[in-house]
Amino acid sequence: METLLNIYYLGIKELRSLSRDTMMLVMILFSFTGQVYLIATGVPQSLHKAPIAIVDENRSPLSTRIINAFYEPYFLTPVIIDQYETDHGMDVGLYSFVLDIPSHFQRDMLAGRQPALQLNIDATRISQAFIGNTYIQTILNGEVNAFAQGHRASVTLPVELEIRTRFNPNLSSVWFGSLMEVVNSITTLSIILTGAALIREREHGTIEHLLVMPLTPFEIMSAKVWSMGLVVVVVATASIIFVVHGLLEVPIQGSLSLFILGMLLHLFATTSLGIYLGTLARSMPQLGLLMLIILLPLQMLSGGMTPRESMPVLVQNIMLAAPTTHFVSLAQAILYRGAGLSIVWADFLALIGIGGVFFALALNRFRNTISSMV
Repeated sequence: METLLNIYYLGIKELRSLSRDTMMLVMILFSFTGQVYLIATGVPQSLHKAPIAIVDENRSPLSTRIINAFYEPYFLTPVIIDQYETDHGMDVGLYSFVLDIPSHFQRDMLAGRQPALQLNIDATRISQAFIGNTYIQTILNGEVNAFAQGHRASVTLPVELEIRTRFNPNLSSVWFGSLMEVVNSITTLSIILTGAALIREREHGTIEHLLVMPLTPFEIMSAKVWSMGLVVVVVATASIIFVVHGLLEVPIQGSLSLFILGMLLHLFATTSLGIYLGTLARSMPQLGLLMLIILLPLQMLSGGMTPRESMPVLVQNIMLAAPTTHFVSLAQAILYRGAGLSIVWADFLALIGIGGVFFALALNRFRNTISSMV
């Protein structure tokens, strides 16, 4: 009972200390509000109002049909230009795409020839270049095929493809980006807060007070883990309810309580990692450099940005030892697909095991270095 009381009161001390750190509070608030909104809406993974110009040398019903196929929100209304305006328009950045429809295009297409269209792309806007190229090719193929079927005998294919999009029927990048940014912020803030709490003890000289008190390293570390973890749980839950679900109108398919339980297990591992990094760093700038080395692999290779299946098998196996891999997996399963405990139990067990190992390593490191932190 005495140990639990010590851990409780030390945790309250950490919360009071955090409440007086204005910059840290601003960072926490922005990470789970403004940053989530900006990431979700500011860098879409789909094309949005891309400027396009069309050189129509054919001036036929088919070319008119193609021009009318480009509309918002994917493209701005196409600008009809002369072919001599192409280079200047792209040089000054007026157009991301310029489509040149040659003369006799409709005649050659109906005659069974294979006329060529020229598509000029401004590749300095690299994300739009990749996505827009695919969009434009799909639009052109669809319009040309539809026009051809109206002037030729239609060909019946032996199979018919019926596409059903589940969990995100409108293919909105906001649904994916907002929740994954919350997941990334949970990992980032939990490591920063616990590491900063330990460094703050050193910088303020309060580590000396803790050493002369009848406290064990286990009690000191556990207090930092539960208090900083509690802060992240509260703000992350509020972010999902008010920012993701409320402001961005992203539907939450599964149980929020089950997700919070998984978040607690994830925080057990990441806060322990933050303590470990706090024992290695002697100042906040050093902690920031260590965070760069740790966070980039954790976030980029965990499946939150690209599917794990697209990574080399060796990387997939190595990242199974990272808590973020299992947290991203259970977060996507619960929040996107409405999965229950019967599906995500393996990720829960993995987080318990990884968290236990991280906590033991951090506690051992903390015991060996606490006397040298003065």
